[in-house]
Amino acid sequence: MKVLKFGGTSVGSVENMNAVMQLIADGEKKLVVLSAMAGTTNALVEIADYLHKKNKDVARSHIAKLEAKYKEVVSELFQAEPRKLEGQKIVKKSIDTIRKQTSGAFSATKEQIILAQGELISTGLFTQLMLENGYKTKLIPALDFMRIDADKAADLNAITTNIEKVLEEAGEADFYITQGFICRNEQGEIDNLQRGGSDYTASLIGAAINAEEIQIWTDIDGFHNNDPRYVSNTKKIEQLSFNETAELAYFGAKILHPQTVLPARLHNIPVRLKNTMNPTDSGTLITSETSGSGIKAVAAKDGITAIKIRSDRMLMAYGFLKSVFEIFEFFKTPIDMISTSEVAVSLTIDNTSKLKDIVTELKEYGEVQVDEDQTIICIVGDIIAEERGFAGKVFDALEGIPIRMISYGGSRYNISVLVPTTFKQKTLQAISDNLLES
Repeated sequence: MKVLKFGGTSVGSVENMNAVMQLIADGEKKLVVLSAMAGTTNALVEIADYLHKKNKDVARSHIAKLEAKYKEVVSELFQAEPRKLEGQKIVKKSIDTIRKQTSGAFSATKEQIILAQGELISTGLFTQLMLENGYKTKLIPALDFMRIDADKAADLNAITTNIEKVLEEAGEADFYITQGFICRNEQGEIDNLQRGGSDYTASLIGAAINAEEIQIWTDIDGFHNNDPRYVSNTKKIEQLSFNETAELAYFGAKILHPQTVLPARLHNIPVRLKNTMNPTDSGTLITSETSGSGIKAVAAKDGITAIKIRSDRMLMAYGFLKSVFEIFEFFKTPIDMISTSEVAVSLTIDNTSKLKDIVTELKEYGEVQVDEDQTIICIVGDIIAEERGFAGKVFDALEGIPIRMISYGGSRYNISVLVPTTFKQKTLQAISDNLLES
């Protein structure tokens, strides 16, 4: 059985929902993961934000607008009156749930309940659409099997055990529909896998049921070799390895959630990126195999802060880096890049929520310099298989661009440079002109 995930744009209108139904109804059994309809999660975040600010009247106004929108969707989506009534019940249940969260003090738990309603509505309505058109379809609630642990990491063992029971209880069907993004935490409360988490849901489910293939359907044809928002004449990549894809996703390629690759790689399940608006295109296939050497693609990750710690205590000393890393571990702040010399270490982070505390602690060890508004440019491919002198080629290609840091050798699949964000577009274009084209 294949696992197919469709994002918010793919189910963002009545027309698109019908197109997805026609797309999946090809005679093969499938498990389909759906996001909320486009714009819904943003609306729910806005409602939660108003409630957090104790502006309940405005929140209730936005809830009413969301309800009106979905009543219109139901009216257009279904033909038969019984299905329209079922659709209205689905919408009413979620809207009533949201309204209940406006009473009393607002909390993080209430926020998670609100954010979950987008996926619950979209999957409920889509299941009814499939049934109205004669397809043997079962809705399997993600909240019955998706789990994260105390560290908010996906609990694949629990997911595997749970989904086996859920599928068995659901009974035979040609199509199983479930929600992306949402889950339950260690306490059994409603939680989520963060933005873009529907991709991750599909990969986890694929691993749990040992799927034939995991397909991520979105609104572009697959991975491109550069960012088409900043560089012209980009090209689609036909095939990538799991390792190459992981680097691209982590370092800014928005088409795929960064954690999606791991479950598929561990179970060696192919992942295919496809375009809902252009279903005949082959998309990008991701497997354990790489396709040739050299550069495949470039990705950019914004919002990076560079921190440099200079200390004579590093010279001929051991244990210094351990002390530095323990500070970041204590404040639960991941490090993206690192570069060292005899008396200094530079590193980057993308989560600055604890930056002030981190800098205060680091000053105990030496002089600290912070540079904000930086961008990591990640050049991905089978770099080690490339001929010698590759780093020199990168420096030549980026002549005139102020490189703050470079990371090379930590992975055979990428070389990363840190540049001021103001030089991002120029850097991407230079790589395209001087490395990708050649």
